[in-house]
Amino acid sequence: MRRTSSTSLATAGALVLGFALGTPASPVAAQAAPTATKAPAPAATATKPATPAPAAAAKPVVAVPAAAPAPSASAPAAAAPTSPAPAAAAPVAVAPALATPAVSAAPAAAPAAEPAPATPAPQPAASVFTAADGGGVVIPTAPAEKAAEKPADKPTDSAWLPKFYGFVEADMIYDTTQSFDDLAGNANIARKGTYAGDNSRFTFGARNSRIGFKLAAPDYHDVHASAVLEMDFLGKQPAGTSESSVLTSPLFRIRHMALKLENPYVDVLVGQSWQLFGWQPYFHPNTVEIQGVPGQIYSRAPQLRLSHVFKTDEVNVELAAAAVRPAQRDVGMPDGQAGARLYINHWKGLRTTGSTGTAVDSAAVGVSGIARRLRLPELSGAPSKASDRNGWGVSLDALLPVISATPEDRSNALTLTGSFIRGDGIADLFTGLTGGIGYPSAPNPTMATPAPTYNPGLDSGLLSFDANGNARLVGWQSVIVGLQYYLPIDNGHVWLSANYSQMQSDNALEFTSSTAMSPKKVFHKSQWADGNLFWDATPQVRFGLEVAWFQQKYGDGAKAHDERVQLSSFYLF
Repeated sequence: MRRTSSTSLATAGALVLGFALGTPASPVAAQAAPTATKAPAPAATATKPATPAPAAAAKPVVAVPAAAPAPSASAPAAAAPTSPAPAAAAPVAVAPALATPAVSAAPAAAPAAEPAPATPAPQPAASVFTAADGGGVVIPTAPAEKAAEKPADKPTDSAWLPKFYGFVEADMIYDTTQSFDDLAGNANIARKGTYAGDNSRFTFGARNSRIGFKLAAPDYHDVHASAVLEMDFLGKQPAGTSESSVLTSPLFRIRHMALKLENPYVDVLVGQSWQLFGWQPYFHPNTVEIQGVPGQIYSRAPQLRLSHVFKTDEVNVELAAAAVRPAQRDVGMPDGQAGARLYINHWKGLRTTGSTGTAVDSAAVGVSGIARRLRLPELSGAPSKASDRNGWGVSLDALLPVISATPEDRSNALTLTGSFIRGDGIADLFTGLTGGIGYPSAPNPTMATPAPTYNPGLDSGLLSFDANGNARLVGWQSVIVGLQYYLPIDNGHVWLSANYSQMQSDNALEFTSSTAMSPKKVFHKSQWADGNLFWDATPQVRFGLEVAWFQQKYGDGAKAHDERVQLSSFYLF
């Protein structure tokens, strides 16, 4: 009676443990656990090999032998024979019986003879779930046997590397005039003496928040394929949209939507991405303000780009050329862009592009250029001919770590960024730049009603008619420099930055003789400066405070200016 009770308790304990572990235990295996009062079995019957159960088709079953019993108080005990669990449609493993703790220091029995191991069933590997995979992206790993079944030149799902990234941004912005939205860009500043120029504005917004996906496919032979999808909420709202709708129901828009193919010989990028001109965004400044800021090349466009990086231990040289969406599709040909960039590999600096992209990168210098064709129909309500002009631009850029840094030691890092841009017919590569230059009205010698409407088929600020009625490109020159210093506080997670830019046009005032473009409405010189304080409160939470100054000089000599204070919060993921 006492023996039966002990055996039942062991059986119940093994069943409970089996269900807790998620693997049913065999009652027979549970009975293999001896108790302190169980009589020893004869040595000749120590172990009986398990008889494997018939396997389901193409689904092997694992028969796991029971664990060797622990010694009892009277004599060493032998293991009872075990039976494997019946085969099922899915691979099943029989859980080992729980060994009973020993109650004395009696010597253990000789190890039982083990049955021949059965073929292990394939089990899926554990999924990877780390912040490094994109803030919570589960990347499953396929079973090894399934991967081995596929030919080497075919991708497997296990090699896909998705990454979800972006940031949540909340902005509070005070301006001394009513000239700007949350994104100031190069918009005209309201002059003193006007209602907008004499009154302030306070803007709350979250439109610059951003989400993106990066995808990396398995390599196919020596080709690596990847893609990026990135969006924000700064889409252009239709004219007449209410202020409430603009700021609380912003328009979702594409920033990047491109694929890239890389191999040892040439890299191919197709889709919407940063313009090659200016080697964006590598040389962008660090500022709390929503970019692009005055004087900064900041633009993306659909394109087809070919590039290659020539690598050595000391330096890398990148060459690239691209066919890019033109400023005017009716011209019938794409823009052409090309550039070269030199990286100094062992000269590393800490920098932040924009307000969120902090990284340790190599010192670099770059040169790039653009060539384009622009077309302006004759000034008429029903034009029959047009004038073509060749636009061009060049950009010189540099990133120079004055005091180097490493990812482990950010303190006292000091980094300089700078760009010089010169060109004709390139205003669209800046953010919101027209200078106030538009198009005159179509002639109406017969005083027809309604008056004829002129449709240039071209955005303002690129090409227009001068005082003599000649089609001319609008020229701009810009310089922008920035400095970032990472304080020896919290290992550089508190830092300062300052930026200055100056733009000027050598011919903007030549378009001001018409009544539609009064000198009072066209500026030909712009200056901007700001100072920023950043603090990383946690690895995900960042705060930034900016004080900025804007000034523009108009054709009649008047200067308009705006002062801005911006406090922004970021959650990075």
